[in-house]
Amino acid sequence: MIETVKDKVSISQLIDDLDLEVVYMPEEKEYYVESEDVNRTGLPLAGYFEYFPYERIQIIGKTEYTYFKNIKKDKREIILDKFFSYEIPVLIVTRDLEVDSDIIEKAKKYNRVVLSSKCSTTRFINRLSNYLDNKLAPHVTMHGVLVDVYGIGVLIKGESSIGKSETALELIQKGHRLVADDAVEIRKVDDSRLVGQAPELLKHYMEIRGIGIIDVKSLYGVGAIKNQKAIDLVIELENWNQQKYYDRLGLDREYEEILGRKIEKLVIPVKPGRNTSMIIEVAAMNFRQRGMGIDAAQEFTEKLTRVIDK
Repeated sequence: MIETVKDKVSISQLIDDLDLEVVYMPEEKEYYVESEDVNRTGLPLAGYFEYFPYERIQIIGKTEYTYFKNIKKDKREIILDKFFSYEIPVLIVTRDLEVDSDIIEKAKKYNRVVLSSKCSTTRFINRLSNYLDNKLAPHVTMHGVLVDVYGIGVLIKGESSIGKSETALELIQKGHRLVADDAVEIRKVDDSRLVGQAPELLKHYMEIRGIGIIDVKSLYGVGAIKNQKAIDLVIELENWNQQKYYDRLGLDREYEEILGRKIEKLVIPVKPGRNTSMIIEVAAMNFRQRGMGIDAAQEFTEKLTRVIDK
């Protein structure tokens, strides 16, 4: 069974990746963000804490900042005390607005992180949401090879020594692009899209039995590699089994479920004399053509039915 993993992002990493400035951050421990959602802190600063999603990153923009500045000091203190009593991962003030001393005092009291960004609020929230969606998306690591064939993300699977890497190498020589070899990290970036990439250590490398490790980027150039690709089609290679029935029309649809999403799957039997890389090219083109509304198998079946009915 493949275990689904969900990561967390450290505040230090968030600061470096999004170019944030530290207003206040306790030094005794590292803080983490575990939710990909963000919350624009409007109602809590007005004193309403019912259903307050404190586990999210809290954002203060110009609207919230201006409103809160006009609240009386004694009420501000009560609201801030309650706000920071929740275990918020971080408070980020946008537009390079000056953070008031009473906010910093309460952050120190409850050991909460306060950061600042120069970006406008809307642009920063969009950037932050995309960043968190990518970093915190549920993911799995699967054994296989991911290649970009005619713009279709093809995940090649199969038993060890079936020829996955050799097939991918032949596809690369034909002008297609390698994404990951041997281990593919698959992330569910949204409900309809799975994106695959190579682990950092294996990026751009392939293992070919009898040769060893090769650097695809150095051998074939940057045009032969791609950092990540959405997975559209799963192709499983298996040794030819004379007793097994293989679909000869293409009407039967088989799917593989990855992270709760079904991806179309083709099983291709492998034996001497079959050009596996060429078959994968045709499978990718046929998949793309069906996406454009042209289904050769369905058209053939309809023509055959009309001939029989005459």
